[in-house]
Amino acid sequence: MRKNIIAGNWKMNKTVPEAVELAKAVVAITKGADADVVVCPTFVCLSAVNDVVKGTHVALGAQDVHWEKSGAFTGKVSCDMLKSVGVKYVILGHSEQRTYFGETNDTVNKKVKAVLAAGLLPIICVGETLAEREGNITEKVVEDHVRGAYKDLSAADAVKTVIAYEPVWAIGTGKVASPEQAQDVHAFIRKLLVKMYDEPTSSVIRIQYGGSMKADNAKELLGKPDIDGGLIGGAALKAEDFNGIVRA
Repeated sequence: MRKNIIAGNWKMNKTVPEAVELAKAVVAITKGADADVVVCPTFVCLSAVNDVVKGTHVALGAQDVHWEKSGAFTGKVSCDMLKSVGVKYVILGHSEQRTYFGETNDTVNKKVKAVLAAGLLPIICVGETLAEREGNITEKVVEDHVRGAYKDLSAADAVKTVIAYEPVWAIGTGKVASPEQAQDVHAFIRKLLVKMYDEPTSSVIRIQYGGSMKADNAKELLGKPDIDGGLIGGAALKAEDFNGIVRA
């Protein structure tokens, strides 16, 4: 039985004091939740937030990483750096990284391998734009993202990953894929993983939904058989709103 995972992607929000305050509130309000809870602040807030969540039920995640161990990569951070401040999960291939910062299937694959080699857990984002959905190529785009991210990964490594299906047209727009639309793509990903690996491997990998999930729609989305949690953006910036999703 897959356990739901609810991860808050704080994006480029919260100063260090604000992040500490939010992390304290999340730890307190989500205590006893029947889901894995993850918070993903900016790099500069990771150490301070780790001081809050360390030893609690809340895990720490980062929003990205570089695939090299060290070197002349100004502005980037390595897996070892993330591990040193208590990070457990790393978001990879987010649509904003693809749209604004040149992320590709190849760079996502390199990052996935680096994260796994370091003993961290990748949250791999996949999803289509509005133009791609309207062009009826959602499955083609999603398959391209999944196959690209998992290139040369063994089944033993694949089961350590989480996939976040994020329809780009539903991120920060207030638009949400209907529970049926979301389930259809999640089921497609699940079947694709069977083709790439096998049914036992596919049945273990958790697939989150990442498109404007909120407390008022979370229960219906999370009730679908192939939706195993959420990668939460805006609703993760207020503890009460985030908790509403966790409790769903």
